[in-house]
Amino acid sequence: MSHRLFIAIRPPSAIRDALIDLMDGVENARWQDDDQLHLTLRYIGETDPHQADDLAEALGRLSVGAFELAVSGVGSFERKGVPHTLWAGIAASEPLLHLQRKVERVCVSVGIAPESRKFAPHTTLARLNPSCGPLAPFLARHAGLAVGPWQVDTYALYESHLRPQGSLYEPVVTYRCEE
Repeated sequence: MSHRLFIAIRPPSAIRDALIDLMDGVENARWQDDDQLHLTLRYIGETDPHQADDLAEALGRLSVGAFELAVSGVGSFERKGVPHTLWAGIAASEPLLHLQRKVERVCVSVGIAPESRKFAPHTTLARLNPSCGPLAPFLARHAGLAVGPWQVDTYALYESHLRPQGSLYEPVVTYRCEE
């Protein structure tokens, strides 16, 4: 049986609460639940159990110090000119980029194909479909969004379980950053 995996940072409850408070004003958007809010360092996808074990073990050997992050602005991702994801940006700090590069190297070292997309630090707020209302008012209202900073002292390997009401994200292993 395969596992659908990703590696992410989970913001603390105060940050998640601030993000949840934004979730309104786009008709038919599928807003994320509290337990779905995270910053993906690396999406992996379907992985066999052996490779998942190798990945979990290799991530455990990473050495990275604790650091601060902050939410900064909002935006959307588009596919062929059609918005599909509404997000809150995460200010790209050197410690975050350093951790993401280390995670990417670990993934490649256990046989996972290199990520082809540029790392764009964000937390998904909503999934969008063509029936969603206009985004411009939401984007304008929250353009200057600034939440945090907060101290990042853990990140985790997650398994994603697909369900009709939305994905369930289960932490498989949590890794502690050095103080």
